[in-house]
Amino acid sequence: MTTATPNPVPRQIDAGADAKAARLAGESLLERIGNTPLLRLDTVTRHLPAVQLLGKAEWYNPGGSVKGRTAASIVTDARRSGKLAPGKILLDSTSGNTGIAYAMLGAALGFPVTLCIPENVSIERKRILQAYGANIIFTDAGEGSDGATRVAHEFAQKQPDLYFYADQYSNDANWRAHYQTTANEIWKQTEGRVTHFVSILGTTGTFVGTTRRLKELNPQIRCISLQPDSPFHGIEGTKHLESTLVPSIYDASLADENLGVRTEDAHAMARRLARESGLLLGVSAAAAVVGCLQVAGNLKKQQAAVIVTILADSGEKYLSERFWSEG
Repeated sequence: MTTATPNPVPRQIDAGADAKAARLAGESLLERIGNTPLLRLDTVTRHLPAVQLLGKAEWYNPGGSVKGRTAASIVTDARRSGKLAPGKILLDSTSGNTGIAYAMLGAALGFPVTLCIPENVSIERKRILQAYGANIIFTDAGEGSDGATRVAHEFAQKQPDLYFYADQYSNDANWRAHYQTTANEIWKQTEGRVTHFVSILGTTGTFVGTTRRLKELNPQIRCISLQPDSPFHGIEGTKHLESTLVPSIYDASLADENLGVRTEDAHAMARRLARESGLLLGVSAAAAVVGCLQVAGNLKKQQAAVIVTILADSGEKYLSERFWSEG
């Protein structure tokens, strides 16, 4: 005997419930940004027994970089103030990492993202942005991040009702992200023992925000900013301030010292850390380690120090670069 199977009852789609679930998932993503581990970089300080070098492993953030903090702060502030209202498109210029974080949050929270980005950024960054569904406007590679900023500004001026122009180089929510989170994490993780903070400059938000808060916690902490030593460099995501547009959020008075880093030294450090420590770092993170060793080398003999830096991202977005096979 054959038993007839009743027709299944059609599932009632609750659009409101689906929207609520998506919104909660997006908010959960925001909550997972920050509280990254602090790694000991002992292999590069073996010759400096009195120095402890520590790096914030920012690739643990959703989106894979320190810029998850920046983008989350900017987006949260804009949504709260109504600047990023339903129907508006988030617009900004980026060299990659902030754009990836914007695109990730846009996908999770349901707002469209348009990014102006130099056409010579790594292929991995381009593909990640495309995977998240961002609209990408490639700009002249020869004009670098400044050119991308100018193009984004033009779009924002022409259609202000269409875009929320995030303008990470001028947005105070950028540096506040690090004032409120990064600095306090460093202080807690080192139990207040940090003596030096070292950070490379891009939008400058990481250095500005973290330094402001650390100086409040202990004015004796020395804060050192790093930048490429030349206008023509290969440290993606960083700025040589003497030859580019200086971000309006930058405060030059904060740095106790400013040091330059050679691209070749950053590449060599990335290879060294991968092969000797099993740490696959991005180029700017490797440059930060180079800068830390400069700081350590300038200390008095046997002077104890706890040097903390920001490892902005991992090397996974740079694997197509040729420097990995050099040296």
